Amino acid sequence: MTRSLKKGPYIDEKLLKKVKGLKPDDNTIIKTWSRACTINPEMVGFTFGVHNGKEYIPVKVTEDMVGHKLGEFSSTTRFSRHGGKIQREQEQKVVAKEAEKLKE
Repeated sequence: MTRSLKKGPYIDEKLLKKVKGLKPDDNTIIKTWSRACTINPEMVGFTFGVHNGKEYIPVKVTEDMVGHKLGEFSSTTRFSRHGGKIQREQEQKVVAKEAEKLKE
C-alpha cells in the first residue's frame, strides 16, 4: 500500500539536515537507519550508508533513484542459490565443458 498523496513522501528530517550541511563532491558517507526514507532530488550525488540489519551498505544516489526508497538498494538477505545435489552436478558439468574448450 502506498503513502497518501495528501501526506506526501516520507523524508527523514535528520537525514535531510545532514544532506543540506554537506556538498555532493565530498566523499563522506552519511550513515542512516532510515530505510523507508524516499530519495528526493536534493540527495542526488551523495553516498549513503544504509543499514541492512548487520552492516552499512554504501549507496551512491543517482538521478534514476529519485522517488524510490533507500532500503530498496540495500538488501537484508543474502541469496545463496537454489537447488541441491542435482544443481551442483549440473554446474560441475558446465565448468568441465568450459575447461575443455579452453584447453583446445
